[in-house]
Amino acid sequence: MTHLLQTRRALLATGTAATLGATTGLLTPARAAGLAPTPTMRGGANNYRAGAPVVDRIGGGGFTMTGTVRRAGDGIPLEGIRIQMWAHTTEGHERDQRSHGATLTDANGVFRMDMPQIVPAFGQAHGHLAYDADYDDNGFQTVFLRPVMRSAGDTSLDVRFVLVPA
Repeated sequence: MTHLLQTRRALLATGTAATLGATTGLLTPARAAGLAPTPTMRGGANNYRAGAPVVDRIGGGGFTMTGTVRRAGDGIPLEGIRIQMWAHTTEGHERDQRSHGATLTDANGVFRMDMPQIVPAFGQAHGHLAYDADYDDNGFQTVFLRPVMRSAGDTSLDVRFVLVPA
């Protein structure tokens, strides 16, 4: 028992516990209990345009929006989920139709969209992302996100959706 406790402390101190947890059974109770749903963020739906088309990219690119979509509770990756994105960029304001587009998640629940560089609007560089249940038959609740970038010079933003059944 002492060896197991020392090993667990060593794993936690080196940051490898999360990597090894699945194979050694060293999961914290909160993590084992399930994955909490992503709440809608204040301002997430600002300038939303319902039903933006699924596209390969928005504009000329230069910025990459990535993320994952998982099911609340068990964390299973969700394939074929439609995620819409829009932002104030070097090529247009977030209310402009050309600044909106959607993509679908792959078998691992991963999505990716190239878009023009996001620039500050209202003092913050931020993107908007949505899972809109009205455009999907998978039965989850709608979620709108408005993540703020650390710096206006960032060229990517990675977002996590955890969806809960409706």
